[in-house]
Amino acid sequence: MQRIRNSAWGLLDLLCAGAAGVRSGRPTATRRPLSSGQEPLKKTPLFDFHQSHGGKMVPFAGWSLPVQYRDSHLESHLHTRRHCSLFDVSHMLQTKIFGKDRVKLMESLVVSDIAELKPNQGTLTLFTNEEGGIIDDLIVTNTSDDYLYVVSNAGCREKDMALMQNKVSELKSAGCDVNLEVINNALIALQGPSAAQVLQAGVADDLRKLTFMTSAMMDVFGIPGCRVTRCGYTGEDGVEISVPAEKAIHLAEVLLENKEVKLAGLAARDSLRLEAGLCLYGNDIDEHTTPVEGSLSWTLGKRRRAAMDFPGAAIVIPQMKGRLARKRVGLTSTGAPIRQHSLIMNTEGAVIGWLLQSPWILSESGEHLSMLLGISHPLHTGEITSGCPSPCLKKNVAMGYVDGGYSKIGTPLLVEVRKKQQEAVVSKMPFVPTRYYTSK
Repeated sequence: MQRIRNSAWGLLDLLCAGAAGVRSGRPTATRRPLSSGQEPLKKTPLFDFHQSHGGKMVPFAGWSLPVQYRDSHLESHLHTRRHCSLFDVSHMLQTKIFGKDRVKLMESLVVSDIAELKPNQGTLTLFTNEEGGIIDDLIVTNTSDDYLYVVSNAGCREKDMALMQNKVSELKSAGCDVNLEVINNALIALQGPSAAQVLQAGVADDLRKLTFMTSAMMDVFGIPGCRVTRCGYTGEDGVEISVPAEKAIHLAEVLLENKEVKLAGLAARDSLRLEAGLCLYGNDIDEHTTPVEGSLSWTLGKRRRAAMDFPGAAIVIPQMKGRLARKRVGLTSTGAPIRQHSLIMNTEGAVIGWLLQSPWILSESGEHLSMLLGISHPLHTGEITSGCPSPCLKKNVAMGYVDGGYSKIGTPLLVEVRKKQQEAVVSKMPFVPTRYYTSK
């Protein structure tokens, strides 16, 4: 045991010294906070609506949000897959970037080709740092109204705002024309196969023309100034509606009058996005994860790859051709549910770690390397980052990081659940086929 402890401290020394192939001084991974514990929780414009409809409110990213309503988590999940559900996502940060140099600003921060977006077309993209780490994931839409519409995560609000505002100041100092404005609208997500049918009753626009990741301004059930974007984070067809805050409750009530619509909270949102193979920032990706490691290489614009002109490109682009020391994969299993922090092992029982490009093994007493090092969160690889029983598939689904050599679909592995090992297999994502609405 003492030998293992000495070895662990030796590895920590190597980490801090910046040993070859290992990022130096890796801090505890950033987690999306449930609450600051110091400041009062923020409330969305729909807070009173949630309470009046039986929402069980919990802290999430500094906000008070419903985790579920009177229906169970399972009922909410399956209703979304079969009909449609209304989610409050008003905690997300909405911003406008305008000025003739708005694309220049955004492309100095993200990995995607924003210049190629057609009017009212959007894309999922990533803010990255100079080490290639993911600062946040976000959606950028090139509106026909001469501004970029940006939606990013509530848990990253402060750092995202600082990142964008600092770049605005830098470009302005260089004589560029660019400005930033926060949008204080509510944001409502209507998700599920009947979402478009429900919304069509309240809009004059033909929603068949609004395809996945496109957006338009329109009146919604008599409310002017709403931006409707065909997107969402459940894997289903659906829309996100940016609506003036003072009209949010009215819109929610009108939508809920349709029998197809039920309310859903954070619990269903999490299991739905996991079935769709979608990342939760702070769990599945963070500032120490590159797009390639996070299996998000598809967000890298072709032109941006060739130019290598996004933050961290010198690190990210070579990873696309080389062997990865760590990669996000999907896993399925039967038996007890796989949960976050469960260990991932090869079939010989060795935890699949990335330290020094080789696996590390649990001690005989079952102590985890992160415990030996006094790190409150493991070093990602060899660990589940998200996991739950799939209501649709009737088996466990999970995501986690493994050494690249174990990332091939069909690779048998073991996971530790309740101190017992159970079989798992690397599986294709999404686990449940997505049903985004694309042009026929």
